[in-house]
Amino acid sequence: MDERLRFVARLLDGERMTTACREFGISRKTGYKLFNRYKDEGLSGLEDQPRRPYRHANKLPFQVETVILQLKRDHPGWGAPKLREKLLKQYPGIRPPANSTIHAVLDRHGLVKRRRRRRYRAQGTPLSDARQPNALWCADYKGQFRLGNRQYCYPLTLSDYRSRYLLACEGLASTQEAGAFPVFERAFREYGLPAAIRTDNGVPFASPHALFGLSRLSVWWLRLGIAIERIQPGQPQQNGRHERLHLTLKQDTTQPPGYNLLQQQERFEDFRAGYNQERPHQALGGHYPAEVYTPSARVYAPPDVPDYPFHDRTVQVTRCGRICIKRRKINFSVVFAGQTVGIREVADRIWLVSFMDYDLGFFDENEDRVEPVGFNPFASKVLPMSSE
Repeated sequence: MDERLRFVARLLDGERMTTACREFGISRKTGYKLFNRYKDEGLSGLEDQPRRPYRHANKLPFQVETVILQLKRDHPGWGAPKLREKLLKQYPGIRPPANSTIHAVLDRHGLVKRRRRRRYRAQGTPLSDARQPNALWCADYKGQFRLGNRQYCYPLTLSDYRSRYLLACEGLASTQEAGAFPVFERAFREYGLPAAIRTDNGVPFASPHALFGLSRLSVWWLRLGIAIERIQPGQPQQNGRHERLHLTLKQDTTQPPGYNLLQQQERFEDFRAGYNQERPHQALGGHYPAEVYTPSARVYAPPDVPDYPFHDRTVQVTRCGRICIKRRKINFSVVFAGQTVGIREVADRIWLVSFMDYDLGFFDENEDRVEPVGFNPFASKVLPMSSE
């Protein structure tokens, strides 16, 4: 979003389309597309556009969903299997949905009685206003820029919300999760574990096509007992302290940039030392971040395998994101590859899949995929926060 804003601003200042597109590394076709979207829709036209199709081939028709809901209201005690059989008898010409699909519809409309149990809920949203070091860390990629050798650099930054202490600033060659994992692991080993991490909804912190927008990185944080906070799309002011850090980082380290990643990383390290130990912060009463920050008491260690005492069985998700039960292979989500989940029968031939203390979805004996629950267990209402 920031890159698109800067691109449009250059055009509004009178810069030629060809010159701007060459500097930002995009084609003129893409440049005109962005600029026309801005002229037609304003700032909202620069936000990420949905990539999902207008119609899903496997989406349940709303007429069938309406009939299912009416049958459930007429027969409150019936479960998904009986509703499916009734649907078959009343409408023999339609293709009947799977039991798990019917159960997901009922759950989405609050027509499934859930067993009350003690659950841990991530303290991610509303966005917290942490008062102690390590109660909340903020992470983001400062917009990419070209080095002297024309290679792109993507700085991954990690800071403590309360003390403004810059925990990490690593110049990476891309935003892929393979480069992010070592950065966070080094920070966890050196400073301990935070209570929560706040990010935007971009890669690798989130995955728009995965179950509930989770990514391998965020699943790893959940395993470590770290809550997930995410700002609303297009609302960078909700991470205002970290955005202000990026402005200072850009001014001090990228004008001009280093020739290669090694030279640029040296600049980042010098900046981090000065930012933490020599630069007074008005919001800290003139103190340096290093005078306020203290490492976390939660020591980093490989997490234990989750225990599911209230479930029927425990299963490890395969590398391709499937749950294998006897000879059945049930499609789940690749972001949970290698993780252990719990399975519990919640209705007649309907099973619930849980990860740690989060209920994720249902499957039945006929459908070989997990239907997600009708709400996002990792998100709740996000409260707006003023910019820093």
